[in-house]
Amino acid sequence: MEEKKKRCQPRWVSPECREVPLKLYNSLTRDKEIFVPQNGGRRVTWYNCGPTVYDASHMGHARSYISFDIIRRVLSSYFGYDVFYVMNITDIDDKIIRRARQNFLFEQYRAAPNSSSTVVGDGKIAVEKLRQKILQEEDKDKKAMLERLVSAADEALANPADETALWTALKDPLADWLDSKMGSTVTDHSIFNKLSRHFEEEYFADMKALNVLPPDVVTRVSEYVPEIVEYVEKIIAQGFAYEYQGSVYFDTNKFDKSNGHFYAKLLPEAFGDEKALQEGEGDLCQGAQKKSASDFALWKASKPGEPEWDSPWGKGRPGWHIECSVMASALLGESMDIHSGGYDLKFPHHDNEIAQSEAYFGNDNWVRYFLHSGHLTISGCKMSKSLKNFVSIKDALKKNTARQLRLAFLLHQWKDTLDYSENTMEIAMQYEKVFNEFFLSVKDVLRVSGNTATESFLKWTKDESQLNLVFQNSRQNVHSALCDNIDTRSALDALRESVSAANVYMREKKAAKTPLNAVLLRSIASYSTYILRVFGAIETPDSIGFPTGSGGDCDSVEALVTPYLTTLSDFRDEVRTLARETKQLDILKVCDALRDDVLPELGVRLEDHEGQPTVVKLSDRETLLREKQAKLKAEEKRRLEKEAKKQEKAAADAEKDRIRRIAPQDLFKSETDKYSAFDETGLPTHDAAGKEVSKGLQKKLKKIQQAHEKKHQEFLAEQGSRAS
Repeated sequence: MEEKKKRCQPRWVSPECREVPLKLYNSLTRDKEIFVPQNGGRRVTWYNCGPTVYDASHMGHARSYISFDIIRRVLSSYFGYDVFYVMNITDIDDKIIRRARQNFLFEQYRAAPNSSSTVVGDGKIAVEKLRQKILQEEDKDKKAMLERLVSAADEALANPADETALWTALKDPLADWLDSKMGSTVTDHSIFNKLSRHFEEEYFADMKALNVLPPDVVTRVSEYVPEIVEYVEKIIAQGFAYEYQGSVYFDTNKFDKSNGHFYAKLLPEAFGDEKALQEGEGDLCQGAQKKSASDFALWKASKPGEPEWDSPWGKGRPGWHIECSVMASALLGESMDIHSGGYDLKFPHHDNEIAQSEAYFGNDNWVRYFLHSGHLTISGCKMSKSLKNFVSIKDALKKNTARQLRLAFLLHQWKDTLDYSENTMEIAMQYEKVFNEFFLSVKDVLRVSGNTATESFLKWTKDESQLNLVFQNSRQNVHSALCDNIDTRSALDALRESVSAANVYMREKKAAKTPLNAVLLRSIASYSTYILRVFGAIETPDSIGFPTGSGGDCDSVEALVTPYLTTLSDFRDEVRTLARETKQLDILKVCDALRDDVLPELGVRLEDHEGQPTVVKLSDRETLLREKQAKLKAEEKRRLEKEAKKQEKAAADAEKDRIRRIAPQDLFKSETDKYSAFDETGLPTHDAAGKEVSKGLQKKLKKIQQAHEKKHQEFLAEQGSRAS
C-alpha cells in the first residue's frame, strides 16, 4: 500500500519541485491550488476553447493562444508533464453564418451586369438602414462602430467617381441590407464551409508565425454533429433539458435545484444576467420561447438561410455551448485536468459547459482546473473584430517579431489584462536586446577562450564566486516564480539579474585585462537559453542564445562561418593599425564602411574596442539593419538638434548685434507702447499715458543706457577694425 501511494505521488523533474509544488490559479475556486493531475502521475489532459474561426485573426485572441502555449510549454518542458492538448475549432457559429451569407450576396450583387448603375441608389438605402440601427443601438461601442461605417459610406457616396473607394466603403452596409432582404435564400452548405476553412487556414498560419505549438488533436463542430445529437438526447433523458418547436433548451433552474449541482460555478453573480446570456446565445436565437430567461439552447431549429442537420427534433444546428462539451468528452472522458479559454468565456460559455456536461455524466467534477487568460486592450479599449477595433496578428508581426510579441506576453501575468501599445513593445524589445547582447558577448568569449582544459578551467577568484552566487540565486528565483502560478514576469526578472551580473563581470575583467571564466559564462548563457526555450522565445535546440542563421541548422551556420569572420576581423585589425601608423585616413574609412555597411547586410556585427581585439557577433540581418536605421535616425536627430541650436545661437547673436547697433540716445525711443516723451539724452520722461516717469525708474533706465553705451562702443570698435 505504501509503495502504491508513493507511485501515485507526482514525480517532479528536480528536488526543488518537491519543496515548492506548482500552484495554479483555478478559476473554479478563485485561488491558487497545488496542481496534481487527476491520475496522480505525469499525464495531463487539457482542453482549450479554440477559436471561432471568423474571429480568430486578431491580437485580442492571440492573448489566449500565446499565454496558454507558454503554460503548456512550462508544464511539459520544465515540470516534465505529459500534456495531451485538445483544441476545438468552432466552424458553426452565428457570426460565420451571417458573414458567409453577406459575403456571398455582396459578391453576387457586385458581379451583376448593372451593379455600377445601381450601387449609389442601393447604397443610400443601405446606409439609411444603418442610421436607423444607430438610433436603436444601446451599446456605445457598437454604436461608435456603426457611426464610423456610416461616416465612411457618406464620404464615398459624396464622391461616387472613385469606384474602388465606393465599393470598399459600401461593402458592410450593402452586405447587411442584402442579407436582411435575401439571406433566407442562401441554403448551400458549401458557402458556409468555404468561409470557415478559409479562416481556419489563416488561423493556423498565424499560429505557426507566432511559434505556437500545434495541438495534439483538433476537433471541428461540423464533424461532431451526430455525437452532439446523442449528447443532447441523454441530457433530455436525465431530465435537464426540454424541446420546444424544434429547439432544445437546458433547464438551468432544475439543474441548480438538483442535489450535487449548482448553476454558474465560475461566476455565480452572473446567474440571471440576461445581457451576457443573450450575447452567448447569439442574435439569431432572439424571440425563443424558454421556461426561464437563463435557459440556453443545446440545439437550435434552423431558420431559412442557416445550415441544418437532421435530428429527432427536426432540422437544426448545434447550440454554441454544447459543442465544446461533446468534443471534449469524446476525447477526454467524463473528467479532465485543465480547461482553458479567455476571461470573457467564463459566463455564460464555460458555466453552461459545466452544467450540461455534469448533467450528462451525473458528476460534479467535469473540470478540475479552469484557466482563464486576461484581456488584451489597445490604449485601455478591448479589442473586437465585430466592432472594427482590432489589430490583426499579421499586422502586429509586420511591426514586431514573434519573439518580441511573446516577450511582451511573458512580461505580464497570464491571467491579467495586457495593454498592447508602443510602450509595452518597447519594454519587450529592450528585454530582447539585453539577452541578445549577453548571448553574443558570451559567444565571443567562447570563440577566443580556446578549447584546452588549461585555458577553459581557470582558478576561481572572488569575482567568479560572487557571480556564481548570483547565478544560483537567480536559478532558484526562476524556479520559485514558475512554481507560483507560472509567473513568467518574475522569472524573466530573475534571469536578467544573473545576465546583468555577468555583463558587469565581463566589463570589469576586460578593463582589468584579466582572463574571463568562459565555463561559468557558458553555464549562465546555457541556462538562460534553456528557460527562454521553455517559454517558446527560442526555437532551435541545443544552442546558446537566439538563432543567428536564416534557415537550416543555425548552429551549423554559426560554426561554419565564425572562423572565416574571425580571420577577416583579425586582418582588418592589422590594416587599421598600419593605416593609423601611416595616417592613411582613406583606408580607415574603408575599414569603417566594412564594419558599418557591408557586414551588417550579412548579419555580422564588429565591435571595435580600443586596445583589445575586435569582437565578432553573428546576429540576424534584420536586427542589425534595424539597429543601423535606429543609429542613423539618432544621428540625424542629433544633427538636427545641433543645427537648431546653431541657428538659435546665430539668431541670438544677430539680435545682440542689432541692439548693439542702436545709439544710446535711441535705445528707448522705439518703445512707444511704454513711453511718449524723451529728454535730450534719449531717456524717457513720460509713460505712454502721458504720466511723468518716476525718478526711481529714470535712475534705473539711466543705468541701462550707460551699460548699453559700453556695448555700442565695442560694436563700433569691431566695425572699425573690420573696415581697416
